[in-house]
Formats: sequence, structure tokens, C-alpha cells
Amino acid sequence: MKSVLVYSTGQGAVCPGCGKSTGQCVCRAGTSVPRGDGTVRVSRETKGRKGKGVTLISGVPPGAEELAALAKDLKQRCGTGGTVKDGVIEIQGDHRDRLIEELQSRGHRVKRAGG
Repeated sequence: MKSVLVYSTGQGAVCPGCGKSTGQCVCRAGTSVPRGDGTVRVSRETKGRKGKGVTLISGVPPGAEELAALAKDLKQRCGTGGTVKDGVIEIQGDHRDRLIEELQSRGHRVKRAGG
């Protein structure tokens, strides 16, 4: 029977897969960030926001620092707020046309998604 560590003050966070500390985890070492089809999708959504619309930008090539910098530039270009959640950039308001032009000028292949 495999023993599972329930509580310890010495190791910190423990990986649920291999039971080692997260810094020494061996089961997640082989995983990589999945690559999309190379198309950036720009859509508008109001779900869960009390009717307020946001523009979603998904499919941007991964990289947390580059994604945050791109989000900052796009927010400044639109003159509005926004955030990055789970690899998706959210810009407050409906700025699809402006964002599509900006992303295309930066060399991305862009599609308008949704209605």
C-alpha cells in the first residue's frame, strides 16, 4: 500500500502525483504547455459580468511575462482596464475591431470569434 503524507511542516507544498515537494516533483517535469493552432481569437462576452461586456483574446502564444506585457499595451491602446486570467486576456468593453488591427500589426494571425 502506498503511503500518502497527510501533514508535514518541513516540506511545504507536496505534489499529489508523486508525493514529493513541488520543487523536486518528477511527474510534472515532462509536461509542456500545449500549443494551439497558431490563431489568436478575439471575442466578446457578457456572461457572469452583470451585463457588462468584455473583449476576450485567447490563443496568444504562451509566456506569462510576454502575455502580461501584451495585455498592458492593449489596455493602453484601448484606454481601458483589463486583466489576464488563465492565459486569456480580458479587456473591458467592446474593442474587437481595434484589437484585431493591433494584433495583426504585431504579426499575429487573428480571427473574430463569436457573433
